[in-house]
Amino acid sequence: MKVWLVALISVLGGATTLTIGLLLGHLAIQKDGGAERWLDATQDIDESVIQHFMGAVDSKRIEENLRELAKKPHMATTKGDLDLVNLMLDRWNNKETGLDEAKKVTYNVLLSFPQKDKPNSVAVVAPNGTQLFTSRVKELNYTKDQLDPDVVQPFAAFAPPGTPKGKLVYANYGTMDDYQRLNQTLGIDLNNTIAIVKYGGTGREDKGINGAKFGVIGVIVYTDPADINDGKVNDRNETYPHSWYLPPSGVERGSYKLNFGDQLTPYYPAKDYTFRLPESSIRGLSPIPAQPIGFEDARHLICGLGGDDVPNGWQGGLGCKYHMGPGFHNGSSFENSDVQVNVFNRQETKASDNVIGIIRGSVEPDRYVIYGNHRDSWVHGAIDPSSGTAVMLEVTRVLGKMVKDGKWRPRRSIIFGSWGAEEFGLIGSTEWTEEYYKKLIERTVGYINVDIAVFANATLRALGSPAVQSVVFDAARQVSTPGHRDLSVYDNWMKHSNRTSPLHGAIPNMGTLGAGSDYAPFFHYLGISSMDIAYTYDRSKTKARIYPAYHTAYDTFDYASRFIDPGFTSHQTVGRTAGNVLLRLADSALLPFNASDYTEAIDQLYRTAQKEFAAELNKQNISLGHLESAVKRLREAADGLNARISELNVRSESPLKVRMVNDQLMLLERAFLDPVAFPDKLYYRHVVYASKASAVQTFPGLADAYQRATGGGGGADAWAEVRKHVTIVTYALESAASTLEAVI
Repeated sequence: MKVWLVALISVLGGATTLTIGLLLGHLAIQKDGGAERWLDATQDIDESVIQHFMGAVDSKRIEENLRELAKKPHMATTKGDLDLVNLMLDRWNNKETGLDEAKKVTYNVLLSFPQKDKPNSVAVVAPNGTQLFTSRVKELNYTKDQLDPDVVQPFAAFAPPGTPKGKLVYANYGTMDDYQRLNQTLGIDLNNTIAIVKYGGTGREDKGINGAKFGVIGVIVYTDPADINDGKVNDRNETYPHSWYLPPSGVERGSYKLNFGDQLTPYYPAKDYTFRLPESSIRGLSPIPAQPIGFEDARHLICGLGGDDVPNGWQGGLGCKYHMGPGFHNGSSFENSDVQVNVFNRQETKASDNVIGIIRGSVEPDRYVIYGNHRDSWVHGAIDPSSGTAVMLEVTRVLGKMVKDGKWRPRRSIIFGSWGAEEFGLIGSTEWTEEYYKKLIERTVGYINVDIAVFANATLRALGSPAVQSVVFDAARQVSTPGHRDLSVYDNWMKHSNRTSPLHGAIPNMGTLGAGSDYAPFFHYLGISSMDIAYTYDRSKTKARIYPAYHTAYDTFDYASRFIDPGFTSHQTVGRTAGNVLLRLADSALLPFNASDYTEAIDQLYRTAQKEFAAELNKQNISLGHLESAVKRLREAADGLNARISELNVRSESPLKVRMVNDQLMLLERAFLDPVAFPDKLYYRHVVYASKASAVQTFPGLADAYQRATGGGGGADAWAEVRKHVTIVTYALESAASTLEAVI
């Protein structure tokens, strides 16, 4: 070989070595207090760190956290809420157990409140104007908690003010099907009526929106004891304070708006510089006044109704035979009377705070793992949301101490979010994702949500993207079930809820993500692989729709400590499980996501579409062939990525190659986003898991379009929409496959 060629190769080799060295140095040098220290760019999950963390999570500290958090009512923007903002800042800035940084982020958002001096109510009004009955303004007190002057009266947030009066009609759950059945099948004229409906069946905001389409002018909502109390109704010995069941005067508060986030600033953060829509432009609010009441008051109304018997399946647990109305029967003391819904809500723009805590990553500080829980409640909120906040404070205490003691620092940055105004429609988390959209969509690995940490103490319940299934399972296998050292959370979960997987055989059943908590903007809007982790009840022992004191004045520390989780061992278990997941996402050199779990889920969705729709689609000359090919391509791409991962040795491989694979895993979820797929749905962009009206468990846009097309009246345009959604899904799956395939 010529001397000049040898020299050239040497120079090029040296330059290459220098370049790699500089890149590794960029990853592996951290400045800490002015001093530079070298870090291991191949840092990987350390099982001893996980074991130390789980051993340090203390049930007694969680109990004390909850006692402090639920001491006072803390509805969003009230003094109780502001006090907890300062508590979070104090904990996360603690010199011994705090985080690297903690700060407050404030948004000016539109909220809805009742008027203290003009309480909302439901009344029965005789023809001469005499009020024969008025609903309770406050729930009965059984402990001093209900006597707190800051307990907000029952109300339906964002329900418009008004005092409509008309004949009462019972409309089951207030779904579109329920109103259609009353009006079209049973022939009841709903114009100018007041509907009384049960919680459940559909979102609370839908009950008024649906009713208004049939001429209903006001809606009353109550919790039926058949749905929440397993039929228990007697507060002398059956309901709280004697058990976890809801007392007769308990009223479920809630937000009656369809869209999440601030209503005046969609897609933009609600900051001082932001343009606001006029309030008249807001979509997704109940157009008619609505008011929740307790089942004690509902009994007076429903048991006095006349008309025909209700259809099969509409009967509830109030101790009388349900009738539909309209109006009261002749033997009732309310005969010939109307029902009036009196709502005096007011809307107001208020400053609402998020509290953000940060632990900076040592190797990949520009990759984020986010753990969040909302802070605000309707009243004391011991379970919703303070059980989750109590757990999060313990997780941050343990991790903060490990950082302060110099025993550990994560590979990736961890961000903790205490979200504000969630109860008013996921406002704090949505505004934050809007403000930091560009950064979060490029850099976030995953989002862990622990809202209600413990519904009850029987078993784990997890919802999530298929991508996170494997890491949740890995964590659950390492945590013991409370009171059973030899029984893992995973095995206990299997006993309570399982399914058969084509890939794995029998596994626990992990649910899908709707829009019920702060994971929604991260998952549906940003396409970040997300999960929600909690402990829940044994569904073979209760039919409760949710824990019975939900959103009432009885959701207190006393209720939580006596009936939900005595000893707080289930809270501790959730902390250990969620923290285990957090550490795996933050520290694993290769992200612990399994793309094949996603392809299995998508294959099932496709098979359902094929089974339910193919025959009719063929008649309309619409083929699912390209969609089938996209499903196959995605499966092959996932298998190919798994094969490449199995050959990677993170300790000897180039960090840039590891980073490349991680980016493919991280960006898989983003590939399912389509910003124009659902133009009528704010924030919903996830083609695989967006909200849908259809009950068919397949791709949401396709399912809804098919339902509209086969419902009659749509014609060629409706089938064109079906064809469009076949394209949308096919394109999303092709994009996802391209994301996973070997980089060219």
